[in-house]
Amino acid sequence: MNNIISYAHIKNNQVSVNGSVMFQSAHSASVSEFLSEAYKSLELSYPKFHKMDAQCKLGFLCAEFAMRGTAFLTEHELSRTAIVLSNNASSLETDRVHQHSIDDKSNYFPSPAVFVYTLPNITIGELAIKHKITGENAFFVSEKFDADLLVNYTESLMDNVTEAAIVGWVDVDGSNFEAFIFLVEKQKDTNKNAIFKPLNQANIITLYNQTKWTH
Repeated sequence: MNNIISYAHIKNNQVSVNGSVMFQSAHSASVSEFLSEAYKSLELSYPKFHKMDAQCKLGFLCAEFAMRGTAFLTEHELSRTAIVLSNNASSLETDRVHQHSIDDKSNYFPSPAVFVYTLPNITIGELAIKHKITGENAFFVSEKFDADLLVNYTESLMDNVTEAAIVGWVDVDGSNFEAFIFLVEKQKDTNKNAIFKPLNQANIITLYNQTKWTH
């Protein structure tokens, strides 16, 4: 059996971990302000974070919050750990920035530092680099959060060599942003802090809707 052992949900300028709001910034804070404040709250030292686009920052933070307090990364072979993400807008937010840099033919200066983020799976790449994960990965684009798609694909991976997975939704479009990431592993009894919900569509939808946001 495959179990969900932890999850994090970010929206409304708040971070929820396993259903409880753990961090929040002012409702009026911009996307960049919120992401910066959330990063500082984790007390991490990872300078590369500041070079990422908003979508990568969001996915990075959501995964960090989900993994905090777990032994997820040390209990599993990183070559058998998968990353499966999805969103609605692909890399649209960064695509806009890149397009703006090439619109003016008299001031044509596309930035390689921006261009590298014009593929949505760069979010997976940033997570893989940070945590040295070398297992299977996939990024799907769907109209809305699709629990069936994520569960079915993750189950297919877990039927083979994959023994753990970081799975979820990471979406940024203008001032709208949301991330929901959950950790999946084959059944174990070693992680006493795990919530141990069986991986299925009903449980994912329940967890997605579980947080009582404060604003």
